[in-house]
Amino acid sequence: MGAVTDDEVIRKRLLIDGDGAGDDRRINVLLKSFTKWCSSPGPPEEGFTQRMLGTLAQCEFSMGKTMMVYNMNLREMENYEDIYRNIEQNITSAHEKITDCKKEIQRAKRIRKNRQEYDALAKIIQQHPDRHETLKQLEALDKELQQLSNIKDRVDAKLELRKKQFHVLLSTIQELQQTLDNDEKADDDNNQESPAENGD
Repeated sequence: MGAVTDDEVIRKRLLIDGDGAGDDRRINVLLKSFTKWCSSPGPPEEGFTQRMLGTLAQCEFSMGKTMMVYNMNLREMENYEDIYRNIEQNITSAHEKITDCKKEIQRAKRIRKNRQEYDALAKIIQQHPDRHETLKQLEALDKELQQLSNIKDRVDAKLELRKKQFHVLLSTIQELQQTLDNDEKADDDNNQESPAENGD
């Protein structure tokens, strides 16, 4: 509690005293001296006026110095406000630059990703023959396919011919078998008729 009271006293003395050089004491001494001089019936003592004028000059000097400090403080405040505005502008500009840099970084990352994908695709493409070579291979395969198709057609025609020939052969064999069977039956019939004729 006492410390707070001391702080308040010191604060008030600083407010009254200006920069703390004893201006309030000088003013109090000057007022007391002036009151004493006004209330004294006789002439003032020797050097009293000079002391009062000296004290008054010191007070005027302190007041002038205080005004100069005050004006200087005003200019410093204006200077600080200018610096603050410049700092705010610089901060805003820095934020804009940071935003632009972030966008540039994102763009660079996207470009880098695309390049990596392009490189991967290029490696895959390089593993395969080029278009001209592929077309030549396709043409060769088409020719080979055409040749195989022609061979298949010939084989199918030959197979069909062999089927017909085989059918004719089977038919001929059946006819021959039928003829043989008929001949054999006729022979059997003749053999059976011959013993009957001998008995008669």
